[in-house]
Amino acid sequence: MSAETNALMDANAIADAGEPTIPADLPLRNDLIGEEPYGAPQLDVPVCLNVNENPYAPKADVVNSIAERIREAAATVNRYPDREHEELRQAFCTYLKRESDANLQPNQVWGANGSNEIMLQLFMAFGGPGRTALAPAPTYSMYPEYARDTFTQWQTVPRNDDFTVNVGATIDAIKSVGPAMVVLTSPNNPTGTALPMEDLKLILEACQDAAVTGAQPGTHPIVVVDEAYVEFRDPGTPSAVTLVNDYHHLAVSRTMSKAFAFAGSRVGYVAAAPGIIDCLRIVRMPYHLSAITQAAALAAFDHTDEQLAEVDHLRDIRQQTAAWLEQQTYKGQPLRVMPSQSNFLLFGGNLDERELIFEQMLERGVLIRVVGPDGWLRVCMGTDQEMARFREALVESLRAVEQLCGYTAQ
Repeated sequence: MSAETNALMDANAIADAGEPTIPADLPLRNDLIGEEPYGAPQLDVPVCLNVNENPYAPKADVVNSIAERIREAAATVNRYPDREHEELRQAFCTYLKRESDANLQPNQVWGANGSNEIMLQLFMAFGGPGRTALAPAPTYSMYPEYARDTFTQWQTVPRNDDFTVNVGATIDAIKSVGPAMVVLTSPNNPTGTALPMEDLKLILEACQDAAVTGAQPGTHPIVVVDEAYVEFRDPGTPSAVTLVNDYHHLAVSRTMSKAFAFAGSRVGYVAAAPGIIDCLRIVRMPYHLSAITQAAALAAFDHTDEQLAEVDHLRDIRQQTAAWLEQQTYKGQPLRVMPSQSNFLLFGGNLDERELIFEQMLERGVLIRVVGPDGWLRVCMGTDQEMARFREALVESLRAVEQLCGYTAQ
């Protein structure tokens, strides 16, 4: 059992976040027996830096606008919402034009309850029995669960030592495996690594001619780029959404949860050719986006400037924190910090006792994440005050674990 799970249980966290208690006589699917619900710890601690949220709450005028939009929607909640969410799809297009200079039409975008539902819909539409999804690893730990839930085979290709995509190995795997989906993440979670546009184009072009095992003859893999953290990229860095009009087999997933400071509303969306969007419309649940959700999202887009106001500052904090982490040591060795284009940092590389360090941090009221390859920890960027406490707690925790391990500085 991981340190995170222990911490959840020790802190009396919400019941459904720990180990499930499923009676043996329930006919749970065989492949789900022994599985646990996905989720990062939800603990009541002073500093939560584990789920990559924007730490800055909406301004009062944004809150008022959301409340007013929801009040108007509430007057008609006896009726089903617009299942095609046409006004919201236009808002997605307007935002993507502003944010990435992408020229898209409403029939090229599609919304859902968070980018998690977008990804699940993609797996439902293009995965399934006899199909394979391929991805460079390490990457987001939910992807194999989408594959499991849709009976899709999950296969990975190792990334390079610096966590960049090994493009040659990935293209070789596309040719040999015949995946229905190639899942790329930029910036990658948990490493923060960006995918250069030239590398993405090479993979897109390889998929144009590749066959799909288990599919009709003449079909080719779709390429899914998960851009959940893309607004935190360095200024001037292009987004994959600018390629949607050039590649009909490209789908780019986005979310309002991260940079847009809207995690509690659960709104995600995808940009793709109309053909891909129509495939998602086949598998979507009826009226999957409530009138309340649509109203709240539209209100947030009315205040785009306010919602993104802290992105530059969080990017600066990321750079400052990376520089500080590189100056820290553990057992006499400097910490490694992976270059990041997101709002989080993967650090360590040599933290063999990372779960002990996590527990020491938690005892000091700071919650980070045990995730990714062994020896690494991840921290997302908080407010200035939260990051100051993180720095204090990390130094104290590293020294405490060194002492527990019997390490003596030379």
